[in-house]
Amino acid sequence: MYSKELSSIKKSNRFRTRELFDENLIDLASNDYLGLSTKKEIFQKAYETVLKENYHSPKASMLVNGYSKIHKQFEDKLCELNKFEAAVTVGSGFLANISMIEALCRKNDTLFIDEEYHASGILASKLLRPEQVIVFNHNDFNDLKTKILDNKRTGRNVIAIEGVYSMGGDLAPIEIFNIADEYKAILIVDEAHSSGVIGENLLGIFDYYKIKPNKYHVKMGTLGKAYGSYGAYILASQEIIDFLVNRAKPIIYSTAPSLFDTALGYESLKFIIENKKELKKRIEENLNIIYKELGIKSQSLIIPILIGDNKKAKEIQEILKKYGYLVGAIRQPTVKEAIIRLIAKIDIQSDVLTNICKLLKELNVNK
Repeated sequence: MYSKELSSIKKSNRFRTRELFDENLIDLASNDYLGLSTKKEIFQKAYETVLKENYHSPKASMLVNGYSKIHKQFEDKLCELNKFEAAVTVGSGFLANISMIEALCRKNDTLFIDEEYHASGILASKLLRPEQVIVFNHNDFNDLKTKILDNKRTGRNVIAIEGVYSMGGDLAPIEIFNIADEYKAILIVDEAHSSGVIGENLLGIFDYYKIKPNKYHVKMGTLGKAYGSYGAYILASQEIIDFLVNRAKPIIYSTAPSLFDTALGYESLKFIIENKKELKKRIEENLNIIYKELGIKSQSLIIPILIGDNKKAKEIQEILKKYGYLVGAIRQPTVKEAIIRLIAKIDIQSDVLTNICKLLKELNVNK
């Protein structure tokens, strides 16, 4: 039924498969930025927390009886640390983006979304009417401002950006925050790849720019990256969270997030805060190696290396696997041109990171 389409995908070297990678490979491909997925003490604490409860399954949606004190404890800690009024836990970052964009953009509102926003947000924008959605050039705050000024629609303006972009590793400029303030636009910030990695307290881009959250700010973060778990959360004003709980379909109609994953996220959050000094030191050390060896100046642990050829990207990935390293070979439609996506995870030893950078240079991937 789909043989022609599959044949076309294979011909363009874009065919994807699920693969059980050799566990002996050194992982430089995943979003486990802080290496918390291997911290058994965090796992044990989460397990003990859930074991104390009368049940271990969320059982139902948040609005039936799936909301537990484990969810509330995590949300309260997130609000306390991030200085937001309210929070809601969500099953995944994908569901969180569907929740925010589909629910917060009412019929007279306009969504201004960065062209490189995550696929879940782009998909969510398709749930709106075409005239409601305006795409602006990636991280181009001048283009954003021009398009806001040119927009003749009434209603609220909603801006959607990422804190750190998942494929480019670049940060959203502070000017976009300033524009949102100037025009009193609701600002959705996807912090999936920035929370736990940047900022004085490793809380993400609000923390990095020292921005005090206001009633127009909405922050989404995920547990499946730096937090070494699975799930997501949304932080905002009490009014916005109340609205999402009453209008966001993925919150209303999905089973509540896993108790264990939420407890694991809570323990990871505490670990990050308690060990932020050492974690920040390791992040800086790895980024210095990347700059020294590859000449790439990065503020995040995502290091994209442009290859431009799908077949070559896969070949480089296979060569590195033979040396014992796993990196991402990212192709269309995820990116416009094929890249090797190297993650400078802080559980990777300095000499190992240096060695793979030297191998990449020998393969001329940055030329």
